[in-house]
Amino acid sequence: MSLLVVGLSHRSAPVSVLERASLGEDAQLKLVQDTVAAEPAAEAAVLATCNRIELYADVDKFHAGVAELSTLLAQHSGVGLEELTPHLYVHYEDRAVHHLFSVACGLDSMVVGEGQILGQIKDSLARAQDLHTAGRLLNDLFQQALRVGKRAHSETGIDRAGQSLVTFGLEQLSAGADPQTWAQGKKALVIGAGSMSSLAAATLARAGVAEIVVANRTFARAERLAQILSEGDDTDVLARAVPMDAVPFELTRADVAVSCTGATGLVLTADSVAATVEARTGAPAAAAGPIGVRDEPEAAATPLPSPGAAADENCPLDLSAVPTGFSVMGEAAVAGMDAATLEQHGAWAAGGAAVDRPRETGRPGPEADAELIGALAATAASVGRIPERRRPEPVAEVPRPQPVLFLLDLAMPRDIDAAVHRLAGVRLVDIESLADASADAPMAADVDTVRRIVGDEVAAFGAAQRAAHITPTVVALRSMAAEVVAGEIARLEGRLPGLDGKHRAEITQTVKRVVDKLLHAPTVRVKQLAAEPGGAGYADALRTLFDLDQETVASVSRAENSTEKNRGPA
Repeated sequence: MSLLVVGLSHRSAPVSVLERASLGEDAQLKLVQDTVAAEPAAEAAVLATCNRIELYADVDKFHAGVAELSTLLAQHSGVGLEELTPHLYVHYEDRAVHHLFSVACGLDSMVVGEGQILGQIKDSLARAQDLHTAGRLLNDLFQQALRVGKRAHSETGIDRAGQSLVTFGLEQLSAGADPQTWAQGKKALVIGAGSMSSLAAATLARAGVAEIVVANRTFARAERLAQILSEGDDTDVLARAVPMDAVPFELTRADVAVSCTGATGLVLTADSVAATVEARTGAPAAAAGPIGVRDEPEAAATPLPSPGAAADENCPLDLSAVPTGFSVMGEAAVAGMDAATLEQHGAWAAGGAAVDRPRETGRPGPEADAELIGALAATAASVGRIPERRRPEPVAEVPRPQPVLFLLDLAMPRDIDAAVHRLAGVRLVDIESLADASADAPMAADVDTVRRIVGDEVAAFGAAQRAAHITPTVVALRSMAAEVVAGEIARLEGRLPGLDGKHRAEITQTVKRVVDKLLHAPTVRVKQLAAEPGGAGYADALRTLFDLDQETVASVSRAENSTEKNRGPA
């Protein structure tokens, strides 16, 4: 069996694809169950965060495993396999281990060094254990990943390389200002009461906001989070809970809102946000192009001459049918014309007399196409070239008014309509804009140290797994030796029925010591050899040399896996 991971993240897929492929909790559970039910996989776990979806499995066939896991991801995400495949990545065996350890250390996060991923890995393992889909391999892998992540954060300054996604989002909202200063005295609305929303609320409280209102579909969870915030020793924030239907009103009072729910649809639409801004300012929240994005202006400055204009006398075109905004010599004017009319137009444009020939009717054939090409070439030769509609030069951007409402959307799929980016008086930061902003984020020097830690830990994990692979064979060998000892002691009792208990016990212990000493050196050495690359063959050699029953070895492995599936997360 071998470790395989198939997934997509902010590094391999655009946010629009990640958003559509996101998995709810029920979908994650069903995906894990269906993966284990598939033929190539014996164990499975899914790691789904706001910027990654990864399926881990212990498979017995690589190509069949890749095909099956990719198909299952497509089926459960609702994104077609053909569309999803270009964005998928595949890691196998040691590369898969390296990938998860890097993820656990924050090296693969949108914000390098953030530690929130450790909690998400722990939750992923707990779900797999609850479903009994995590055996020895995935239990060992995920628990070791948690230890590696903790080691990276404790032994290096990787935390300085980046912050949590929430902190980074607040930095983007404050547009370069100190988030602590920017947040002072503001009123905040937190939509959702899950782990990410709780982290956002705690971060806002530490930043110095004056009030936090928590809205959640389950009101009890909102109350619980508000209570925790109010009773915190390190903050002095006023916190209260409201039902979800109070969000529109609370948004009119809030300066900043953070949303991270598991909703499949939009929580805040562009219309609702526009209405909020209008209620706050008394003026409509007119659409304004987002920073760095402009609409293509309306058509060209030179208007078309009217059909009756003298300049267009004898023009063979039906000017009333020409789309407004294009010159009669432009591509829109000549599109769809038959060869005869185009030839007449070419002659007229060049200043010559119009060609008097009847218009052809019906669909033009190959000859007409040839004439069309010839006439087009003649027209280009006469007037230089047929004018094109070109993309306009960039124009000065209209300054946006200072925002009165700051929105941070950390949900996947998104909670807040992307059209809100275009509303004046609003600043929206979402996963997509965070990805753009983090692309140029500086890397701390400690990142290199963490990479070395990951490399060392991957090598150690591989050695441990290879050594563990031979353990069932060693156990089976010792079990066989114990059966031989028991058989020989029974024969001895048959031949010497008068042997007293003291002597029988001494003889039994002597025989066991002899067998243990004979097996000690080869079993210790075979474990050492098995830990080296290519050492898996030593288990086969041991089974062959001692003629071990394969079913006995397999039963030991099954017993170990059954125990591992019930182990709790680290």
